[in-house]
Amino acid sequence: MSASINPLAQELNGVLAADSSPLLDFLSDRGRRAFFPSRGILGQSAAAKGKSINATIGTALEEDGSPLCLECVEDMTVLPPQSFLYAPSYGLPDLRKQWRETMIGKNPSLAGQPFSLPVVTHALTHGLYVTGQLFVATGDRIILPDLYWDNYELLFNEACGAEFDTFPMFAGGRFNVGALAEKLSAPGEKKIVLLNFPNNPTGYTATEADAEGIVAALQSAAEAGKRVLALLDDAYFGLVYEDGVCRESLFTRLANLHRNLLAVKLDGATKEDYVWGLRVGFITFGSLGATPEQFKALESKAAGIVRGTVSSCSNIGQRILLEAYRNPGYAAQKQQKFDILCRRYRHIREILAAHPEYAESFEVMPCNSGYFLCVRPNGAVPEAVRLTLLDKYQTGVIVLSGLIRIAFSSVPTDRLAQLFANIDSAIRDLKA
Repeated sequence: MSASINPLAQELNGVLAADSSPLLDFLSDRGRRAFFPSRGILGQSAAAKGKSINATIGTALEEDGSPLCLECVEDMTVLPPQSFLYAPSYGLPDLRKQWRETMIGKNPSLAGQPFSLPVVTHALTHGLYVTGQLFVATGDRIILPDLYWDNYELLFNEACGAEFDTFPMFAGGRFNVGALAEKLSAPGEKKIVLLNFPNNPTGYTATEADAEGIVAALQSAAEAGKRVLALLDDAYFGLVYEDGVCRESLFTRLANLHRNLLAVKLDGATKEDYVWGLRVGFITFGSLGATPEQFKALESKAAGIVRGTVSSCSNIGQRILLEAYRNPGYAAQKQQKFDILCRRYRHIREILAAHPEYAESFEVMPCNSGYFLCVRPNGAVPEAVRLTLLDKYQTGVIVLSGLIRIAFSSVPTDRLAQLFANIDSAIRDLKA
């Protein structure tokens, strides 16, 4: 190990390598160098906490020791003045514990399983960036379906220097488990897999049968001695509208599957709790045989990347969420919002069933969850369809990977029929 690596990083690396654990081998060079500066300003500030005179923290206090705040700012929120102070780079301790408990509540199979305490990130995009810095090296190949969120390119291609090794997402209307297994069985001891369910752009979540196949493929690669990093983008977790579809995250099946597999769950409140502007996300780690000390080492490396990018995440956003999760009306209100999206999804199914002629204009891609639905135009260029919809039908959609992505999450139910009629008409105009 290079002597230029910070001693704190070396200490964390030693913890990860203890007992012949493969965890250290998952880290990129950047990940090996990552550490949380516990003995610098932050460590010295922590040592002074509770002292009668504390001149360590770069915040300003009133004469009575309360946060020095502008009244016009303070009056805009019912949160306590402490909300305007810095949050820890790891995230508010109470929120981290609450999110872990919430994860188990939403994923009962996690009960009793060992996995890390979540680290707070500046929403899920930042969580993906932190993960890339920790584990993805220049030249690494990331296995993922060919239908993916375009921001992955900025996060992994541009920021990390990785390449994408894509496979067709669907085969026979189902997730293409066979293509994933083929990619995993190809030569190479390091395998990075990025899975996003519900998927953006398609709105597809793995069925129970899909999940069994995915897990079996990952397990087979790990048992063959490959080092498998499973990145699980769970941004739209919980928004499932059909039976037979996984209600729990794949993290429940992967967190303790094999020593050679490290599962990283990336999630947050953005879509799950409809708070897009609060920018609060989480990273959680799971691997068979990992000790509490090793989980803490991974948490410290993640917090170190947080510290080196945004310093710490929004205290106000974290406190708002913590109060929301403790509110007795939270569960019922969340169910009400879910019901709105589910009604829109079911209404779309009714519209498509009532208009079989739409099949002449477009093919509907598999969809069972999330915010989106995709269609593939028949006999028309997707970009031309998009422009026609804008210019002639006052309708906006997104074009990605040769598909038209429809965000039904943002369209009122009574406008959905017109939306699909407009798409049909635009395609017919172009074909004519």
